[in-house]
Amino acid sequence: MQSKPTYNRPLWSGPFSDLAHSGRFNALEFLGRMRKKRIMLVGDSIVRNQWESLVCLVQSVIPMARKTVTYVGPTMAFHAMDFETTIEFCWAPFLVELKKGPENKRILHLDMIEENAKYWRGADVLVFDSAHWWTHSDKYSSRPRVRAVETASCRNVGWDLVMEGNSFYRNMNPMVAYEKGLMTWAKWVDLNLDPRKTRVFFRSMSPRHNRENGWKCFNQREPLEFFSHPHVPEPLLVLKEVLRRMSFPVSFQDITTMTALRRDGHPSVYSKFVSQTGKQHLGDYKSDCSHWCLPGVPDTWNEMLNAML
Repeated sequence: MQSKPTYNRPLWSGPFSDLAHSGRFNALEFLGRMRKKRIMLVGDSIVRNQWESLVCLVQSVIPMARKTVTYVGPTMAFHAMDFETTIEFCWAPFLVELKKGPENKRILHLDMIEENAKYWRGADVLVFDSAHWWTHSDKYSSRPRVRAVETASCRNVGWDLVMEGNSFYRNMNPMVAYEKGLMTWAKWVDLNLDPRKTRVFFRSMSPRHNRENGWKCFNQREPLEFFSHPHVPEPLLVLKEVLRRMSFPVSFQDITTMTALRRDGHPSVYSKFVSQTGKQHLGDYKSDCSHWCLPGVPDTWNEMLNAML
């Protein structure tokens, strides 16, 4: 959390402000509507950030003895026992499959998804996001630090080889690979899910504030007030085109522009313990400008999701 903020809880402004702040999140009302339902958020550690936020928003109204968390494979699930509701997270940063090959090469299979998708079956609400890892291959970007729990099968973010059918590629453009991976996901949704039984959302990418030109999140204490030239990330354009071509009615949750204003909401250097000596040299620490503090920005994403539901 950034130190000594000059505000308490800034309200959003913009086209989604009424939707996000139509009322404070009512946990009992949400759980009542989600009674006997499975809600699953699928993606990377930023999606897990959103899952943690949603669990925090609802857990306070549930007695300690009537809630629990379980772990199965790449999933973790919060159970609200009296409501028979589960709020789950499934670790699948590419949605498609990333596997170890010969010589421990990390192979991204653009046309394989079932090893991940088998965990999504039976959910009543599915919330997907996948963009962050696609921009961190060796060739095109440096790799961010990730926790050990995220890397049990693959030590580093990114891939060594891309595979489609029987063909291997070393230098495929990440956005070409992203579109192919999303098309595999889209085909799976179109063929395997029934819109009468399952609501599907795709959340747009969460922006990072790790550039040097005023966006770096260290020591930022206030949101940006506006953009003189709003930037539309290329993955967002790719995603919108894939969703447009689908037959399944996927609800698109666009949080990118509004979230880009919140350069102040990241853990920054405080993602790990900082000693008293270290506090004298905070600028020497690496800043986490990708994830978000809680309470914070992901709460607003979940307020939006609640309103869309």
